[in-house]
Amino acid sequence: MNFVVEKQWLAEQLNNEKVKIVDCRFQLGNPDEGEKLYLKSHLPGAYYFDLEKKLSAPVSKHGGRHPLPEIDQFQMEVEKAGIDNTKIVIAYDDGEGQYASRFWWMMTYIGHDEVYVLNEGFKGWVEAGYSTTKEVPEVELAKFDLNIRKEMLASYEEVKEAVDQKKKSPILIDSRDERRYLGEIEPIDKRPGHIPGAINKVWSDGLEQGSFKNKEEQKKRFAELNQEEPIIVYCGSGVTASPNYIALKMAGYQNVKLYAGSYSDWVSYDDNPVVKGEES
Repeated sequence: MNFVVEKQWLAEQLNNEKVKIVDCRFQLGNPDEGEKLYLKSHLPGAYYFDLEKKLSAPVSKHGGRHPLPEIDQFQMEVEKAGIDNTKIVIAYDDGEGQYASRFWWMMTYIGHDEVYVLNEGFKGWVEAGYSTTKEVPEVELAKFDLNIRKEMLASYEEVKEAVDQKKKSPILIDSRDERRYLGEIEPIDKRPGHIPGAINKVWSDGLEQGSFKNKEEQKKRFAELNQEEPIIVYCGSGVTASPNYIALKMAGYQNVKLYAGSYSDWVSYDDNPVVKGEES
């Protein structure tokens, strides 16, 4: 199964009516910048999906910093981009990978099979000399039939049960930078550390220069994990865990779930324990 496409392939598909392109560029801490960049220049025919306006719900007491959007709202946005169940959908960001991966996860979750991340993103596209435009495509209504894949999503209750009962399964994978996992720094969330029992697999280690590493390299990253074991991935707010979700699927792991609320949801409950430092 493929999860990514290369820019050379996409350049040959720009006139293919079955292909829909989605621009997911975003900057944490500067939430308007992604759309400004899109309006300045984007891939021909690309629709813009803002992380906080289209790929997340408003923040509340629980649910984390980027809660999943209401499914019917996301469905409507997908349909306004002319995406139905027959389309091949390509998502890109600036080459970091996490924002396009969030869109990939959302589309896969609502039942779409042919969705891919563009390796190297907008940066690689421009560096290769391919065409861009300022022209914003018109709304093109389509009908998308939902087929929610509930097995892709881990609830707070599932994570809570695993921690309270000190279960070895499912395996919890923390996708954040090592220093945040260890609790040495915490620039965003109110308590430093990680969810008890979690191991650390930094999401960015699955990519190299904006491209996902291949299947064999992903297998090496997770070599100590049993492919039969259920796995739950999380990060700070559910965004950077998405590339790790893809990487695990690339490596052949079947039973993988995303804890969408992630660490920011976990620490929104004051009684939940956190661990600093390495797990014993």
